[in-house]
Amino acid sequence: MLKVLHNPRCGKARNCLAFLDENQIEYQIIKYLENPLSKSELKQLLKKLKLKPIEIIRQKEPIWLEKFSSKTLTDNDIFDALIEFPILLQRPIIIDDDKAFIARETDIIRANLK
Repeated sequence: MLKVLHNPRCGKARNCLAFLDENQIEYQIIKYLENPLSKSELKQLLKKLKLKPIEIIRQKEPIWLEKFSSKTLTDNDIFDALIEFPILLQRPIIIDDDKAFIARETDIIRANLK
């Protein structure tokens, strides 16, 4: 079953769930703001996404701009930031067994769920 890293306040995340519902695709919601991912879970997610830590950061998020954007950060620093401020994680993210993708647009969802 698909897992969706979801923020209910995010329009893109709500649109993602609506698309899955309309297409009768089963999924499990993971509210990552309430239960932040651990460093180990973030590392596993990155492997599935095939991305670097900086690539899953919402770099226009005010917290990022205020606290991190002017610093040189290691991957571990970025993991620590994501654990402390899970709002920084790109969303929604769909996890499908051994792969994952950032599902901001329905075309991306459709292409990745074939």
